[in-house]
Amino acid sequence: MPPVQRITSRNARFQQWESLLNNRNKRTRAREFLVQGVRPISMAVLYGWPVKALIYDGKRTLSQWAEDLLRTVDAERIAMAPDMLADLGEKNESAPELVAVIEMPADDLGRFSAGDDFLGVLFDRPTSPGNIGSIIRSADAFGAHGLIVSGHAADVYDPKSVRASTGSLFAVPAVRVPSPGEVMAWIEAKRAEGQSIVLVGTDEKGDCDIFDFDFTQPVLLLIGNETSGLSSAWRGLCDHTVSIPMAGSASSLNAANAATAVLYEASRQRIAARKHPA
Repeated sequence: MPPVQRITSRNARFQQWESLLNNRNKRTRAREFLVQGVRPISMAVLYGWPVKALIYDGKRTLSQWAEDLLRTVDAERIAMAPDMLADLGEKNESAPELVAVIEMPADDLGRFSAGDDFLGVLFDRPTSPGNIGSIIRSADAFGAHGLIVSGHAADVYDPKSVRASTGSLFAVPAVRVPSPGEVMAWIEAKRAEGQSIVLVGTDEKGDCDIFDFDFTQPVLLLIGNETSGLSSAWRGLCDHTVSIPMAGSASSLNAANAATAVLYEASRQRIAARKHPA
């Protein structure tokens, strides 16, 4: 077991970790981000994400969960003053028991498993990191294989996104791409291998309702920016567009809610097809 390091002042290392909370460029350069909470940290360990450091309150009795992590996870162990740990945990009232420094994976579409049952989500230029995390959570819940975040967008590894995913970030690949070109090259390569992935965009004036579309085929679901919808580039690449039937006075749904509704319908169709094969 590696020795414990103690940090009691706001030194350069502390400032580097603190910067990971609110500075995307520093997260990207360091290829690290902070995670707190029992479920998210446990999921990161379960799914084999490299843990660079475990930072804990050096002045309190730790839970069995935290003691087990410190004993079994191959990571630097840092004992820290509680007020400093509270800053890293972004909690005003009390320090978290433990904060993990996690290594980012590569933004590689090869992380996706794209078989005949492929179901993926692409979020075009999202502005809200919370929406990113919420879609990752829904993707995990309804059996999707991954999320692509396209274009100039909020960050997958922003603390708000990590928290909103409630640990699903570590179970479902989330890959950032700068433009449609990388995604279409990957789609075309998969099509050449025999996986006929169709691109399905959500639109309030879609070709059909989500209930009338066949989501049992390999699908990449496209969700547009929260205010402007899908870009003209992505709209032009869609093979189909679908709409969510709505009643009442609401004209549209929050992007994460819309994605969740469509993912639920895709999951429902796939479960029904397994129960009652043609």
